[in-house]
Amino acid sequence: MSARDAVVGALLAAAIALVALRARALTRGGALAAFAVGTITYSAGTWTFTAVLLAFFLPSVLLSRLGRARKRALVDVGKQGPRDAAQVLANGGVATLCALFYGLTHQPRWALAFVGAYAVATADTWATEIGTLARARPRSILTFRALEPGLSGGVTATGTLAAFAGALWLGLAADLSQPSDQAWIGLAVVFALAVIGFIGALVDSVLGATLQELRRCPACERTCEIDPHVCGTPTIRVRGLRWMSNDLVNGLATATGALLAFWV
Repeated sequence: MSARDAVVGALLAAAIALVALRARALTRGGALAAFAVGTITYSAGTWTFTAVLLAFFLPSVLLSRLGRARKRALVDVGKQGPRDAAQVLANGGVATLCALFYGLTHQPRWALAFVGAYAVATADTWATEIGTLARARPRSILTFRALEPGLSGGVTATGTLAAFAGALWLGLAADLSQPSDQAWIGLAVVFALAVIGFIGALVDSVLGATLQELRRCPACERTCEIDPHVCGTPTIRVRGLRWMSNDLVNGLATATGALLAFWV
């Protein structure tokens, strides 16, 4: 990493964060977190790593705008609207650490881990944004019982296909963005990364169905992930760990992708 790369990365990250803030894709805290992620990513891997970051971020923003009215009606889930700092770090924090280690060591395994983490983040994001618009009601990945749309641990056929498509897209973006003299990704690795991203998305769903905190509103008699509920009533924890939030689940899932890709 050079000082010049750090300056260029900071300017590029600032521009992207500002545009995202103006477009209401990020909160102010989310924009600051995105600035840090973007600066470190470019400084460590220049355009190749930045292209992978953008291949995750830009489609995610566009997909979040599909069916906005229906998504706003999902009153039982946690965060809605612009992504905050915790969400940005949950999706990009592990990948940023991998980029930093790559910049310090220049070992290709850290580059693969970087892509693997974003493959999981992309797969999970596509599954969520597209799956919540599916007509079929989601079912628990473990018990197959019907769940309210948007609740963690629920899957649909549409969302599952979207997860694999998102991971495959991220792998292809990484392959196409690499310089010809630094070829560390090929078609076989692209497919492996797609599988890793898909596995990571499944890990996210399993954690969401087991360890993530699930609550219930005694007034509305609805299962939810927030406290208090949208009606204002304090909710009761019925499952999971009190500190296991959706952001932490996302971070653990991306870490799974990074570890698998590191040894690919």
